[in-house]
Amino acid sequence: MKIVWQQGSGNPENPNNLATIRQWWTNLNGKEITWKQRIIPQSGEVDQLDWEAKRFDEVFAIAQPEIRGITLYWHKPDSSQERNTTPSQLILDSLRQYLYIFPHSQKELVIRVGLQSISYETISITNPQYSYNPSGDNYILTLRDTMQQLEVEVTLSPENLKQLIRQLTR
Repeated sequence: MKIVWQQGSGNPENPNNLATIRQWWTNLNGKEITWKQRIIPQSGEVDQLDWEAKRFDEVFAIAQPEIRGITLYWHKPDSSQERNTTPSQLILDSLRQYLYIFPHSQKELVIRVGLQSISYETISITNPQYSYNPSGDNYILTLRDTMQQLEVEVTLSPENLKQLIRQLTR
């Protein structure tokens, strides 16, 4: 899922999207991140860029990341110098955990910030009991393993539910 904030946008979700991105950015504090800068291709599609490691890419533990106004601030380790960039657009890819920063001052550039390594906790459940119930506009799928005394509740939007059904019926 991609969350987009754009400077000057009339989208009513713009403030909420910036708040979500602000929380994600702040939560990077103390974590190893990758900082990659690339020239935007003619097509404008950042997904088409080669994001493989390049010699000028950086990996560092980001310190004190915050967004004040619309400007992103941070420190590099062992540096008292506060760095910043003001974006014209931010795109948070919440699935892959990347933030794409389009600096206002360098229109041809995109910066991709991501966690150096993402680790997920895996929970294995074999043949669980399950229930499925509508909840407002969404649907709740509950998986229960009585042996492990474990219950997992998954909230699905109508679009996520359709996608799941498509994948299960292949």
